[in-house]
Amino acid sequence: MMRIIVMGVSGSGKTSVGVAIAEALNLPFLEGDTLHPASNVEKMAAGISLSDDDRWPWLDKIGAELAEAKNGLVVSCSALKISYRKRLREKANGPLAFIFLDGNLDVLRSHMSKRTGHFMPVSMLDSQVATLEVPTGEPLVFRQDVKDSIDQIVDASVDWLRGTLT
Repeated sequence: MMRIIVMGVSGSGKTSVGVAIAEALNLPFLEGDTLHPASNVEKMAAGISLSDDDRWPWLDKIGAELAEAKNGLVVSCSALKISYRKRLREKANGPLAFIFLDGNLDVLRSHMSKRTGHFMPVSMLDSQVATLEVPTGEPLVFRQDVKDSIDQIVDASVDWLRGTLT
């Protein structure tokens, strides 16, 4: 069974890549942001960074969804800190793979500026980058550069997931 988090800062393409990976693997997709309480969304929309205390209940909800997914699940989730990823691994109740979407600030800003209807303003990108603890050396993490096309990222990720988790 594949339980997968597509992670990275805002604007990295988590949703687009996650949906495509889910389709390629015939798995359901869950947009992790939909599990944020309204108070978190309001803070982020106002340009206020979330604290760890804001994030724990959200991460626990994502972890519960992963644990309950009997046939696998792909979830988009920033998972910026080591402690967040550790919590997700614990709550998932089984192996959890991470597709880490990484890239330079110019590319990320460009991606964010093209989005419509998202609550996260471009001004929040710097705080997300500052918070990010790169998952170097962590188990079951596959890094992808967001300068590549979504198709390239998805193809490489799916190949890695099939070779690693099956």
